[in-house]
Amino acid sequence: MFKAFVIGILIGVLLVAAGAWLYFTTGWAPVAVEDPPMLFEKKLAHGALNARIGKDAHTDPAPVPLNEATYLAGADVYKQNCAVCHGLPGEAQSAIAKGMFPKPPELFHGTGVTDDPTWETYWKAKNGIRLTGMPAFKASLDDTQIWQVSVLLANADKISPAVKAALTSTPPPVQPAASIATPPVKK
Repeated sequence: MFKAFVIGILIGVLLVAAGAWLYFTTGWAPVAVEDPPMLFEKKLAHGALNARIGKDAHTDPAPVPLNEATYLAGADVYKQNCAVCHGLPGEAQSAIAKGMFPKPPELFHGTGVTDDPTWETYWKAKNGIRLTGMPAFKASLDDTQIWQVSVLLANADKISPAVKAALTSTPPPVQPAASIATPPVKK
């Protein structure tokens, strides 16, 4: 009796595994950006992310000052590295962001990440988040730059008009160099 029960459990587990394998290898799994999320996808992904972030040591408070200079430096880093996906204050979402799944949060609309601890935003920017399009910046930005942008985002609802202006202003267009006349090519 017990042997039949164990065999039944093993067969059940094998059938579930085979069904999952067929689901993913026969094209039934939603993989296109416009497809709805899989069952429990968000819950599992957020649970795994939160558990992983929770394992690391937290630096609190941030090792950069909370002042206008830090916010302005963070705004510069943000514009160069983050705005294409996460947007700017008062601007529409970019074409890149519209085509991503999951949708990147618009960090200057609503609460953004102002309700997250600064160290959590720092962790996400430094390490990235797999399968979301969020890259890791630890190889391209130094710790100070990552902290500056993290502090900016944690205080996005409190930034001054000068910082907002720095975020939304575009640099002047580059003027093309004067064309150099070249002699015609002889055939």
